[in-house]
Amino acid sequence: MYADKQICGREPDSQYVELAVEVFGMLADATRVRIILALRDGELPVGRLADIVHKSPAAVSQHLAKMRLGRLVTTRQDGTRVFYRLENEHASQLVTDAIFQAEHSLGGTPRHHHSESTDIP
Repeated sequence: MYADKQICGREPDSQYVELAVEVFGMLADATRVRIILALRDGELPVGRLADIVHKSPAAVSQHLAKMRLGRLVTTRQDGTRVFYRLENEHASQLVTDAIFQAEHSLGGTPRHHHSESTDIP
């Protein structure tokens, strides 16, 4: 009975808590959050990501290297170009939920609670 809960890792004493903290630490950077938002719709090369997040390609490359080690992003090579994409949907969902939580901190009814709101930040 308890084995099923432990496999999922959502119990307070789960072995995954420390790893989850590392994921949050990886996401505790505005540039990395912006990179994840930029990659929601598919893969992009470093230069395009740099344009989107308004950082130098070198800076974006450094962030992507850390995100790759943290298994938030993965790559595909096409000739000399490297394309980055999200490893899975979870990083995007974490960022979306964090933005929704941030909207709550502003008071009032957050945009994501409006019935006519169909776009996700």
